[in-house]
Amino acid sequence: MKRAPRESFAHTLKRSGLRWLLGLAILAALAGHALARYDLRFVDTLDALIYDTKVRLFMPRTTDSRIAILDIDEKSLAELGRWPWDRARMAELVNALFARERIAVLGFDMVFAEPDASSGLAVLDELARGALANNAAYRDALARLAPHLDYDQRFADALAGHPVVLGYYFSNQDVSSGAIPAPLMNASAFGTHPFTLFDWTSYGGNLPALQKAARRAGYFNPVIDFDGAVRRVPLVTEYRDGIYGALSLEVIRALFNDAAVTPLFDDPTDPAAPLAGLALTTPRGIRVIPVDANGAALVPYRGAAGSFPYYSIADVLAHRIPPNALAGKVVLIGTTAPGLMDQRTTPVGEVYPGVEVNANLVSGMLDGAIRFQPPFAATLQTIALVFAGLAMIFLWPWHTPARATLATALLLGAIVAADVFVFARLDWSIPAASLLLAVLALYVLNMSYGYFVEARAKRYFAALFGQYVPPELVEEMSRHPEDYSMTGRRAELTVLFCDVLGFTAIAETLEPEALARLMNEYLGTMTEVIRAHRGTLDKYMGDAIMGFWGAPVDDPEHARHAVAAALGMRAALVDLNRTLTSRGWPTLWIGIGINTGPMTVGDMGSTVRKAYTVMGDAVNVAARLEGLTRRFDIDIIVGEATREQAPDVLFRELDRVRVKGRNAPIAVFEPQSSNRNADELARWHAALSHYRARAWDEAQALLDVLAAQYPERQLYALYRKRIDALRGVELPEDWDCVSAFDTK
Repeated sequence: MKRAPRESFAHTLKRSGLRWLLGLAILAALAGHALARYDLRFVDTLDALIYDTKVRLFMPRTTDSRIAILDIDEKSLAELGRWPWDRARMAELVNALFARERIAVLGFDMVFAEPDASSGLAVLDELARGALANNAAYRDALARLAPHLDYDQRFADALAGHPVVLGYYFSNQDVSSGAIPAPLMNASAFGTHPFTLFDWTSYGGNLPALQKAARRAGYFNPVIDFDGAVRRVPLVTEYRDGIYGALSLEVIRALFNDAAVTPLFDDPTDPAAPLAGLALTTPRGIRVIPVDANGAALVPYRGAAGSFPYYSIADVLAHRIPPNALAGKVVLIGTTAPGLMDQRTTPVGEVYPGVEVNANLVSGMLDGAIRFQPPFAATLQTIALVFAGLAMIFLWPWHTPARATLATALLLGAIVAADVFVFARLDWSIPAASLLLAVLALYVLNMSYGYFVEARAKRYFAALFGQYVPPELVEEMSRHPEDYSMTGRRAELTVLFCDVLGFTAIAETLEPEALARLMNEYLGTMTEVIRAHRGTLDKYMGDAIMGFWGAPVDDPEHARHAVAAALGMRAALVDLNRTLTSRGWPTLWIGIGINTGPMTVGDMGSTVRKAYTVMGDAVNVAARLEGLTRRFDIDIIVGEATREQAPDVLFRELDRVRVKGRNAPIAVFEPQSSNRNADELARWHAALSHYRARAWDEAQALLDVLAAQYPERQLYALYRKRIDALRGVELPEDWDCVSAFDTK
């Protein structure tokens, strides 16, 4: 059945509706996750894997000597005793760091929540209020010893007047403890901007005396992801009506003389404006620290654990570190001792010191290299997801599997390249797992659908039409199965007959096996040419071949394709004859007849055997034209209707003939392989005009010249004989110059 020139929406929907529906469902599910409407854990897992891989690929793997970590390590515990140490020793440490080592800033990645009773001062005070209450000498001695034995106060005195930042934490417990610093700003500073800061109901702070003396403090709450890893830390958070700063941010503020912090929002009128962040006002100008919608920054890991110089506190107190090793540095006190439980899981290590997380943040803020997830990340990811997804849903199915695979690979490569670029050059982290999964899932859907659904249609058409039409037409037909059937129909088509001249004599000279091999090679070669020009193989009839164009796949240029196939068969025969000659076999000569016209095409036959074939008057004429090739000694003859529908082909008109079984005459033509014989054709057509005008002498003169130049062409000899026969014959006034042929 002829394919419709334009596929209706109903046909398209019937063929691809299920695939579209499944694709849109995949797209909607992943878009909902990208917009945070719900959570798909496997997508989060892939996002985390991709992010961790990028961190490991692009971390500098260098040591930042501007920051030093004083480690409560196994060596310190062995020399100084178990933790916590008394506050007198901590006071000694603080004094040594500022007075002797001349550090710039000191940060404690710990909280001092409970009073230090290790000096025994509380017991002595109880005696002074009890059994020794009336002993004046005891009370006087206690008054002199108390300042020395008040370790908390000694620690507070050491903290006072120095750029020290204590640590504390927020929680969602019912009761708060200790003291925390004043907030950085009021929560109203963020106004109506769409920030969703983490907020808390309680805190665990330091002893009030210590907090008052130090003045500065920062929380050390990280964001623990679903897999237990620390990838980002909120630099600001909300508690009641105040905004508080993280330990790393407060260390930076202390380094720049308690620099003021204000929220900074994107300015749509200024393309150079930051997206969102914290503006830190320093003596050197405003330093912008980008944050995401939660006020958090991604930890800019420099490398594996040990990216900062470590010093054992035992060595510091015992003067065992090099002179000036800590001078002018930011010093963070933390622990790597396993028993003190300050180990984190991070993208760069499953066991990573918590203090080094803060050290990386301080380093990143000093370098201006803080990565963050921009507020528009979800929108950008969703837009990319929708555009790529819709393209794959509605465009990919129209491509071959190879092209769809290539396009998918290029799309995946573009996504990965863009993701790497924004991560490495812009310091943005935009989740890409939803987009990558959408591309992969839609590719698998299209390939699976094509294999299980369309492949079934292809197998059906291959079984139905595969023996007649080339594979590319079977492929085309399988895309629109509803447009094709083998039911008989009337259509204008072009048919070709090809026969081997003198086959009977050839068969008598060869053994049966050799003849079979020769015919297999001949039929195979000619069939390949027919199929290469979109022809449908009808049948083999001994040494004859029958093919047609325009069915089952509609072909508006069926006449031109048929003529091109005939010329291709002529060229292929030259190469085939070289092969046959090399084997000692006879060469072959063929005659081809082509005609165009209305005919019936379909599956015809009996219950015993059927074939997809054509029949009708136009088919019979083509068979007669093939027979005329022997009369004119020309290998290809086409009918007048074929010539009219192939205007870009150069033809030689041969004659007007009346073939057996048909009263109406037709003009017949020979197609030319090139226009190199244009002069010859001009003389020939002039001679033919003189012949039809009964100008025998003029026609004879031209034919003599042509015969002398081209003695191999029997056509000129044929017409010279005709003129000789017609000279002196009184022709009727209505002589139509038509040659009648009564044989097939």
